[in-house]
Amino acid sequence: MDAQVLVAVDIPLVGDERHKNWAKVVENVDTSKSSGWAFDGPFVAAGGIQDVPAGSVLLVYGERGSRAKPQSAARVYTVNADATLTLEAEAKGQAWARTIRDPIERLLGMERERLDLSRLPDQALADELIARGWKVEER
Repeated sequence: MDAQVLVAVDIPLVGDERHKNWAKVVENVDTSKSSGWAFDGPFVAAGGIQDVPAGSVLLVYGERGSRAKPQSAARVYTVNADATLTLEAEAKGQAWARTIRDPIERLLGMERERLDLSRLPDQALADELIARGWKVEER
C-alpha cells in the first residue's frame, strides 16, 4: 500500500473572491478535451491551508474583473515536501485550459500514445506521403 505524505499547503487564491475560484490536485489529463474538464483529480479549497500530497500537481483557477466579463486565470504548481509551491505554468483568457494542458502532462509524466504505422502497407504510406508533396524512394 502506497502511503502518501500529506503537507499543509497554503493554496493561493488566483482570482477575486467575488468570482469563481477553485483548486484541484491533478492526477490525470484527458487529452481529448481542451477545457477545464480535461483535468481529473480531487478538488481542494482555494484561499487557505489544505493537506495535499507532496509531489502532486496542483491546478488553481480563478476569475477577476467585472461580473459581466470576468477574466480567467490559471496557475499550475508542484507541491514540495517542505509545504511550499513551485510555479510551473500559468495561463490567462479563454484558452487557459489548453494552454496549460501540455505542461501538466509533462509534470505527471504522461506520454502521448504514439501512432503505430507498422501495420499499414508500405505502398499506402508512400501514397500518403506523395499526396502530401513528399518525394518517396524505396531503399
